[in-house]
Amino acid sequence: MDIDNLIIENIDSPHELEKMYRDDPEAFIRSFSYALEQNPDSQVLAVWHERLNFKETPNTEKASLLKKDFLLMGILAILAGISTRIILHFVEMEAIAPINLVFGVVPFIAAYFVYNNTPKKNVMSMLAALFLIPVFYINLLPLELTDSIIMAYLHLPVFMWILLGLAFTGDEYGIGSARLAYLKFNGEFCIVYASMAISGMLLTGLTMQLFSFVGMDISEFYFKNVVLFGAAALSVVATYLVSKNLKFAQNIAPYIAKIFSPLVLLTLIAYLATVVVAGKNPFLDRNFLISFNGILLSALAVTIFSITGSGADEKKNISDYINFALIVLALVIDSVALSAIVFRLSSYGITPNRIAVLGVNILIWANLLWIMVSYVGFLSNKTGPSSVQDSITKYLPVYGLWAALVTFTFPLIFN
Repeated sequence: MDIDNLIIENIDSPHELEKMYRDDPEAFIRSFSYALEQNPDSQVLAVWHERLNFKETPNTEKASLLKKDFLLMGILAILAGISTRIILHFVEMEAIAPINLVFGVVPFIAAYFVYNNTPKKNVMSMLAALFLIPVFYINLLPLELTDSIIMAYLHLPVFMWILLGLAFTGDEYGIGSARLAYLKFNGEFCIVYASMAISGMLLTGLTMQLFSFVGMDISEFYFKNVVLFGAAALSVVATYLVSKNLKFAQNIAPYIAKIFSPLVLLTLIAYLATVVVAGKNPFLDRNFLISFNGILLSALAVTIFSITGSGADEKKNISDYINFALIVLALVIDSVALSAIVFRLSSYGITPNRIAVLGVNILIWANLLWIMVSYVGFLSNKTGPSSVQDSITKYLPVYGLWAALVTFTFPLIFN
C-alpha cells in the first residue's frame, strides 16, 4: 500500500501520522498534497498543512531591535578594548595599579545590561555612584603593596561582580528569580567566553608561528595590542550572545554541571584522604591553608553552578544527592579552615590577611550551612528546590557587603 492511502487510512490516528512522518519525512510531504485534496475538510490534515508549510511573518520591529542591540554590542566591545589598552599603558608607567584593568571591562558590560533592562532613576543613580566611587577610591590608595591594600585589590572584583548583578537585575534586584537568572548568566557566560577564547588562542599561536617564519618576533606587540584588546572586547560579545539566549550555552551548561559535580566530589575525597595520609597540617602550613581555601571556593562554585542549572519545579535526582555530599564536604573543609585561621590569629597576631580570610570563611560557612539545611528539607520532601535556590540568591548581598567593607575600610584601618 502506498503512502498516499496510508495517510488517508490513518487520518484519525495522530500517533500513526507522526510515526510515518518521522520514518520518511520527504515521502510524507510528497504524498500529503494528495491526501489533503481527497479530504479537504479534515481538521487533522489542516493542522498538518500548517505544520509543513508554516512561515513565520517577519517581525520588522524585532529585527530592528536586534540590529540596534548588535550595533550597541559592537560599540561597547570596541570601547572596552580601547579602554583596557589605555589603562594598561598607565599601569606600565606605574601611574596606577593593575587592578584598574577591571574598569576597562565591567562598566561596559553593565552598560549593556542597563540598555536591555533600563531601571528606574533611583536605581540608575545608585548604580552610577557605586561604579564611580571605587574608581576614585582605588586610585587614591598608595601604589605600595601593603597587606591591607592587597586585600582591597582582591575583594574589589567581587564587589564589582555584585554591582554587575545589580545592573543585570535592574528594578528586580530584590527578587530571587532575577538573582538566579544572573547566576545562570555567569555560568553560560563562562562557557561561551571560554569557547571563543580557545579559538583566539589558536589564532594567536598560528599568528606567532607565521611571523616567526619571516624572522619577526611580534609577541610583545601582539599581546599588548591584539590579545588584550580581544580579551576585553570578547567579554562584551559573550554577554551579548548569552543575553540573546544562545542555545549552545543553555544546552551544554546543565550537562557540564552534572558531569563536574561528581568529578569534583571524587577529587575532593581523594585529596583529603591523601592529606590525612601525608600528614599535612593547615594549622601550621600557611600555603596549605591557602590551598585549602581554594578547594573550598571551587567546591562552592561548582555546587552553586549545578543548583542554578536546575529548574524551580524540578524533582530531586542523583545530582541533588551529589550536591548535598559536596556541600557537607565543603562545610567540613571550611570548619577545619576556620579552626586553623583562629589558631593562627591567636598564635601569630592580627593581620589584614588573617582578618579578611577569617571573614570570608565565616560568611561561606554560614552560607553552606543554610544551603545544607535547605537541601535536607528538599531531600526529605518537606520543601521544594526553590528553597535551596533561595539559600543562594538571598545570600549574595552579604558577599557584596563584605567585599565593600574590605575594599573600602581595610586600607584605612590597617594603614
